[in-house]
Amino acid sequence: MIRLVPSILALAAGCWSAAAAADTLVDNIQGVTIDEDGRIDNFTGLVIGDDGRIREVLDRRDKRPRDIDFQVDGDGRFVIPGMIDSHLHVMGLGFAALTLDLSDTNSLEEAQARIADYAAANPGRRWIIGRGWNQVKWGLDRFPTAAELDAAVADRPVWLERVDGHAGWANSEAMRLAGVGAATADPAGGRIDRVAGTREPAGVFVDAATELVASKVPVPRPGDRDLALRKAQDILLRMGVTAVADMGTTIDDWQSYRRAGDGGWLKVRIMAYASGTNAMELIGGPAPSPWLYRDKLRLNGVKIYLDGALGSRGAWLKQPYADDPGNTGLPLLTGSQLRNLMSRAALDRFQVAVHAIGDAANAEVLAAVEELSDTYAGDRRWRIEHAQIVDPADIAKFGEHGIVASMQPVHQTSDRLMAEARLDSARLEGAYAWRSIADAGATLVFGSDAPVESPDPFAGLAAAFTRRDADGQPFAGWHPEEAVSRERALSAFTSDGAFAGFAEGRFGRLVEGEWADFVMIDRDPLLATPDELRAARVLETWVGGERYYSAAEARESAETRAQAR
Repeated sequence: MIRLVPSILALAAGCWSAAAAADTLVDNIQGVTIDEDGRIDNFTGLVIGDDGRIREVLDRRDKRPRDIDFQVDGDGRFVIPGMIDSHLHVMGLGFAALTLDLSDTNSLEEAQARIADYAAANPGRRWIIGRGWNQVKWGLDRFPTAAELDAAVADRPVWLERVDGHAGWANSEAMRLAGVGAATADPAGGRIDRVAGTREPAGVFVDAATELVASKVPVPRPGDRDLALRKAQDILLRMGVTAVADMGTTIDDWQSYRRAGDGGWLKVRIMAYASGTNAMELIGGPAPSPWLYRDKLRLNGVKIYLDGALGSRGAWLKQPYADDPGNTGLPLLTGSQLRNLMSRAALDRFQVAVHAIGDAANAEVLAAVEELSDTYAGDRRWRIEHAQIVDPADIAKFGEHGIVASMQPVHQTSDRLMAEARLDSARLEGAYAWRSIADAGATLVFGSDAPVESPDPFAGLAAAFTRRDADGQPFAGWHPEEAVSRERALSAFTSDGAFAGFAEGRFGRLVEGEWADFVMIDRDPLLATPDELRAARVLETWVGGERYYSAAEARESAETRAQAR
């Protein structure tokens, strides 16, 4: 990190003109940003004040200030606004990097071997915990079982979250410690997978049922949380992400963020959405918090879950799943409960963000927003998180009442084959419908849902305008009519992401008066091929005029550590 301070000479001279007071000139760059009308704007230099804000955006013909304290030669590199991930889980990302990760396993057998190796390498851990399994990716037409997990580890409890976070896989020892058996009923909003023809739990717990086991897992200590936060920030900054919407912030998470802010090591900007109204009240009290730590942290509102995920067949659909007749998913709240929670938050002007994946869930949220908007007037920016499967007849409603559609491009590429199995062709017309929803008038913002997916924003950008995965499939793009332009995708990852979190004017666009949050990359995001964009290298990441990541310094540090070994 480089912290830039005024020089003694500048202070002694009393040079307080706009040019002389400027602390840093970042010059010789190919800058790309989004103007207030959503069009591309180019620039070649930035003047950053000693307060970390942008004092001037320079074009090629503009005169450069003569009296500055620090100058950075960009050497012709491309500069874009710091990327904003509008939906992820900060602590989940950090803990995922510190525990067992199964997200890259391609078969049950590979996962079993990974679990056994991890347990053998960590003999002192009372529980084996991790995440990332995906039975669809493994080619299974069913959930894995406790017996299959016992084959890897039987002497200690094991609890592994599914890749989407909406199901968990337990071994027999974990179920024994949780007291789960044949007599255990499915909780409201949850389902216990059973051994065929019996009431015996098979080992997988869906949505609300996950708490039956998860509640028995040892709670991370404050030091563990701080370590996870440090890890998450390192990952995000390395990928060029400077601000995030943290969906599901707990009081323990918030306290870690506050410790980081108080200690001066909070680097990424966090727009927090509390995990339910109880956490909202505990953290925010009577209203959203003020912006803290030079606009690094704010409690914006509340995250409310209405349904589960498509992969675990918990997404709430209007009609049954094509591959599971009779199952329409799991609504986690009644319509009245949803409206009561939204009203409780809106009453004190907390922003409401509702998780809705299935078409029935999205229809319910849209109806609730319609009903509540007269009572809670003004600029509310009601958020719908994911909006993955929407009845085409409901898409126009996204353009009403200032709704923000917070979506994740990489979900479409990861879920494509699964969605085709779960849904019929008519419902696929409203699946991951980015362009239609944006054209209806909603504010479209993009994120990753990390740790469900990688927080790499360049993979998200490539998916957004191609509708193709990293292997280039399908060749013409999946429902290519729903692809968005590169400009709209970049807006969704920058300026619109700031707007969605009531942060416009603070960061997101690289204009005069905003914080100097920017990323240097090695290629033009508007001209690179999709493959080139996915391979983009982040060279430097700056937040508030401070350089928090340098690829060159990271490489030198790695080489030094290697030599020391």
